[in-house]
Amino acid sequence: MSENEVHISSLVVRAQPNYLSLLINQISSFDDAEVFGSSVEGKIVVVVETSQQKFVSELIDKINALKGVLSTSLIFHQVDDLQSLDRECV
Repeated sequence: MSENEVHISSLVVRAQPNYLSLLINQISSFDDAEVFGSSVEGKIVVVVETSQQKFVSELIDKINALKGVLSTSLIFHQVDDLQSLDRECV
């Protein structure tokens, strides 16, 4: 594993609808996590960008431990080299 990696992942969190607002705030407070959307039925889309794969797994564990969470599913995971990303942005 390279220190120059970036891990980009997307998660879908299924939550009890009455906890939706609270969970969105709690998930948004985690480092490297951003809530991209939600539905009134209790689904929350989360995008994670971090330097190590283990941080993605740790975040999933943290989310699953929150009151009102039914499940968290990893939908997408991509590993890129930071240097190649920098070249693409130029």
